[in-house]
Amino acid sequence: MSSKPKAQIAPLPRAEVFAYWVLSFGSHLFSFYQLYRFSKEHEIHLQKEFQLEQGFISYLRDPNDFEWTFWTNWAKKSLLYSFFGHGIITILTSIFLPKLKVPASTVYGFIVANSVVGLKGVSLLLIHLFIIFLVTQFRRPSLCWASSLLLLLSLHFQPLQDIQRGWYETEEEYYVLLFSVAMCGLRFISYSLEHCWCLNRTGRIVQLCWLFSYTFYHPFFYNGPIITYKDYIQHIKRPAEELGRVRAACKFLILRTLRIALWWGIAEYMIHAMFMHSIQSNETYLEILPPWALGGLALALVQFFYVKYLVLFGLPSMLATMDGLIPPKLPRCVSIMHTFTGMWRHFDEGLYRWLIRYIYVPLGGSHCGPLYKVMSSGLAFGFVCLWHGGHDYLQCWALMNWAGVLVESGLKMLLSSSVIHSFIEQHFSAAMKRRCVALLCAFSTAMLILSNLVFLGGIHVGRIFWKRVFIQGWSTVAPPMVAFLYCFAQIGLERTSTQQESP
Repeated sequence: MSSKPKAQIAPLPRAEVFAYWVLSFGSHLFSFYQLYRFSKEHEIHLQKEFQLEQGFISYLRDPNDFEWTFWTNWAKKSLLYSFFGHGIITILTSIFLPKLKVPASTVYGFIVANSVVGLKGVSLLLIHLFIIFLVTQFRRPSLCWASSLLLLLSLHFQPLQDIQRGWYETEEEYYVLLFSVAMCGLRFISYSLEHCWCLNRTGRIVQLCWLFSYTFYHPFFYNGPIITYKDYIQHIKRPAEELGRVRAACKFLILRTLRIALWWGIAEYMIHAMFMHSIQSNETYLEILPPWALGGLALALVQFFYVKYLVLFGLPSMLATMDGLIPPKLPRCVSIMHTFTGMWRHFDEGLYRWLIRYIYVPLGGSHCGPLYKVMSSGLAFGFVCLWHGGHDYLQCWALMNWAGVLVESGLKMLLSSSVIHSFIEQHFSAAMKRRCVALLCAFSTAMLILSNLVFLGGIHVGRIFWKRVFIQGWSTVAPPMVAFLYCFAQIGLERTSTQQESP
């Protein structure tokens, strides 16, 4: 989980790169088409078993991705309106009362949180906030971590869950509280550790006010992305005259909104055309899917996850940019993610930076030897597993990602050793070295997709894919799959090369 600069990537002949593009794009379209055919052939049975909804015009819609259905319903109910209100307050205060922009947005965020999670939910958050604030005054990181972890573990304590469910009329309202408390938990850890490390002491009232502002910042309150307390304070406290770019950002408001609407439309089209979430929930369908449709299912699941988070992170990031913050970059396309390390670094950049700053580096990271690197990365993945709920499939997913990162790191160390490095330099051209790297990345991508399927569908989905592709299909399904993943990796390397060349 280190962030070392990458070596320069060798260029390939244009015809070869063009062939990779054609094969990558063509394989996506054909596999999606095969999954579409399978979905339509079994549409009646899927509708009876999984209660497909009536969607656009006469088309059916797959509602069985909980996260997407939950947040889109909530967005239509109130979230879009509250985001719009935050944007209006930002614009008005930036123009007429710049000094009141932060207090106004903080008060607005607190009022909206009270209307969404209720007085009892906000009271719970305030209890957590004051506990963290008091513990932070001792300036002991171990004590801050212990209290923060206990507060996060309380989310999974059944008696407390039953009490909190009783506060609300619907299960969805309880989940909003659950997500909000989990996100605030990351913010509390960030605040407490930053104050433990900071030598400059400010008044406690001022500290409490900034913690309040950081906690109830509305765009990031429910689902992120996460931004560290240090970055939040540095960006939001800049003088008004330095925030002229906010007005420039407002000019791009319509364009960014159209982009988010486009991503939203793509996500809706996918669950209208391909019922991948219902299919993955039935082991019988997973067993009878034709090989190309099976590949289409894997690609559709991870691509939908990517497009979903373009929407879920896109709108809050747009509002944060209007406020003068620099939000984490939006996720990169998963089809060109060819390493575990790259996936963690570029999909949820905010969470990656958070893990690096508060877990990986303080525990030694890559600067204190291989043993510390293994331990630091293992504890980082363990925390992510715990934060997501700690279920058995999450444990499996975290272990797979930890192993993937360690294997990639070990291979880099092995290939960079003096003996092997000199042999490679003498016998391989730069282009051939890139092809060998892409081949290794193809196997890494296969395991990366498998781990994502475990995360998205559970252990049973990963087990069936492993059996059908690598056990039963080792001679028929696996070779062409690796070949197409090789093309995906080459496209990913080409994009990385382009980004390195740009200023």
